[in-house]
Amino acid sequence: MSRVGAPGVFSAMEVAASSLTAQRSRMNVIAGNLANARTTKTEDGTPYKRLDPVFAATPLAPQSADPIMRAVHKVEVTEVRPDATPGQLVYDPGHPDANENGYVEYPNVNVVSEMVNMMSATRAYEAGVTSIESLKSMARAAIKIGR
Repeated sequence: MSRVGAPGVFSAMEVAASSLTAQRSRMNVIAGNLANARTTKTEDGTPYKRLDPVFAATPLAPQSADPIMRAVHKVEVTEVRPDATPGQLVYDPGHPDANENGYVEYPNVNVVSEMVNMMSATRAYEAGVTSIESLKSMARAAIKIGR
């Protein structure tokens, strides 16, 4: 959908749409972290590790002759990487996953931090929706001027 050499509404919509996609991916990762906040044993036998999405700005039209279009970037999630922070050890000798000293390692997921991250991602998503609505309104106004 990239409009090489034609900066304007379509390019702006593509950039805004990329932010919606990135924030939706971020919300999905956060939801997974929250869902596994108490998972002490995964398929590999270790506690769940919190995941973090990694964002990158990528050029919308890197081959464009227009320097403005070459400067326009969209956002993408390039990877989702595990957080290396150690989990929390809790003394619970009756737990089936307790070690020989009676401690259970719980995931490195802080529910409060994840909820703050979720609110931030939601606000960013809402901002993207608002920008798309503004772009649509400007496009309608421009069409009316041309009539």
